[in-house]
Amino acid sequence: MSEKVDYSQGIYDAKKLGTPRVLVLGLQHMFAMFGATVLVPLLTGLSVSTSLLCAGLGTLLFHVITGGKVPAFLGSSFAYLGGFAIVAPKLLDAAGEQTVANTEMLPYACAGVAFSGLLYVLISGLITVFGIRKIMRLFPPVVTGPIIIAIGLILAPSAISNCQTNWLLAIVALGTVIVCNIWGKGMVKILPILLGVVVSYVVALVTGAVDFAPIAEAHWFGLPIHAASTGLLAIDGSPAFISALFTIVPIALATMMEHIGDIAAISATTGKNYIRDPGLNRTLLGDGLATAMAGLLGGPANTTYGENTGVLALTRIYDPLVIRLAAVFAIILSFSPKFDAVINTIPAGIIGGISFVLYGMISAIGVRNVVENKVDFTNSRNLIIAAVILVSALGFNSAGGITFAVGGVSINLSGLAIAAILGIVLNAVIPGNDYQFDDGEGTGEGASLRV
Repeated sequence: MSEKVDYSQGIYDAKKLGTPRVLVLGLQHMFAMFGATVLVPLLTGLSVSTSLLCAGLGTLLFHVITGGKVPAFLGSSFAYLGGFAIVAPKLLDAAGEQTVANTEMLPYACAGVAFSGLLYVLISGLITVFGIRKIMRLFPPVVTGPIIIAIGLILAPSAISNCQTNWLLAIVALGTVIVCNIWGKGMVKILPILLGVVVSYVVALVTGAVDFAPIAEAHWFGLPIHAASTGLLAIDGSPAFISALFTIVPIALATMMEHIGDIAAISATTGKNYIRDPGLNRTLLGDGLATAMAGLLGGPANTTYGENTGVLALTRIYDPLVIRLAAVFAIILSFSPKFDAVINTIPAGIIGGISFVLYGMISAIGVRNVVENKVDFTNSRNLIIAAVILVSALGFNSAGGITFAVGGVSINLSGLAIAAILGIVLNAVIPGNDYQFDDGEGTGEGASLRV
């Protein structure tokens, strides 16, 4: 029987609440991450089951590497959607009526995700050796902010394409997300994407827009790993593999800054400075290895989830144990193909309505990144760097990137890759880089929302 607990100062040991309450808290965290985590595979063509498995395993791996100190959940990252859209764009089916997964190119995109995780590992090692301030000067908000803005803008046309399949469902989904996010209270405000999908799916059921055949054909139990999508199979040195690396790996430069913002937000919520203990080098290492593992298994990149940070603030239960329980629940759910089939019956119009606001929010978070860090655009240096990044990302993306040969191997650089390279180089060579990373008292630079 649980003892009477004082919630006013926050609970750091959830066991005193009793086993039933702890299990409910774990389920609550699973539902908090659920809507966003399953949306990424629906947008990319990856497996929902594999994505849930990678989220659960990645979260547990992160907790092992950080000593179980940080109450963070790692779910599917939206920032990599731009890379998937370039490397493995979804295709029309034989009838030309709906989009299907690009099974030929998805493994290459997943391989790019795996190597982007290794970039986290590299930066973690450099921080350990040289210190966080020296390394972060290479990736100031004037570089990472415009890259995040460009990712959202590149994805915008695909949101409209999905909406055009059923504008009624798209508007219901979009409206629900807006209402829940602006006027919602408690868990309603924290779960706008999940509620947007649920409400619009009910409308789809009423209007007969859902095909139940795949659900009836699916088994209740099955392995969540699908060999055709694993990034491990695509590490072959081919031009497609190399081009995928140049397209997807640079995205990690933006998501690392987002990771820092999320760790700072969790620190502020719980009253503990996780940037110092266990240290940003260890949280980056955990996130990077989780992302590398996800890519090799055929899942999307992992990232720390702001929704779960919101649940921490709402419940004032800060024990990482409840996060680990949510991870276990996600793993259990990943072994049900029947559940995977249910998720895949969500009509494209609903996906369009959700992504309509989601892709815009990605760009808005990039704007927030530069605003909160007080990037001075009256300074010609900053203006030039941001301008080159935005024009390169959008312009070269429309032109199909740049293709060149190295040692007889044809390599294609996407607009995002070109923008990231030019931004980093310009920031390094143009004088006047005065960016100073703040690692003190539970705060840090970067946006505190998950991309």
